[in-house]
Amino acid sequence: MLKEEIKFIDKSENAVKKTGLTVGIVLILLSLLLWYLGKTSSIYFSAIGGLFVIIAVVFPSLLRPFHRLWMMLALLMGFVMSRVILTLLFYIVLTPIGFIAKLVGKKFMPLRFDKNASTYWEKRESTAKQKIDYERQF
Repeated sequence: MLKEEIKFIDKSENAVKKTGLTVGIVLILLSLLLWYLGKTSSIYFSAIGGLFVIIAVVFPSLLRPFHRLWMMLALLMGFVMSRVILTLLFYIVLTPIGFIAKLVGKKFMPLRFDKNASTYWEKRESTAKQKIDYERQF
């Protein structure tokens, strides 16, 4: 799955330039924050950030390997974090709802087989539809 996505990474000149400019600008902003806090390491971040910006503008093809590595890292992080977020969502939101529903006695779906039922279809009341119902379906 990740291998297929890696094949379709945008390798165009604009994408490489955009990555270089973004990383450079973020490093420069980080160096400004470090300078404001009085850290001496701010000069290194600003030098590397400036180098990224210059290379992205003048020779963007030099950043092509970095862009590929950066996008692969982004895909990997997205793959991992989506699973982490969905797991947290399940255990923090859906599990308590299930426990509360079980305590209250709410059943969202009938799970037992009813021998006396001729069908499990639930009849809906048919209402007369108007033209506005089809135009604004929300």
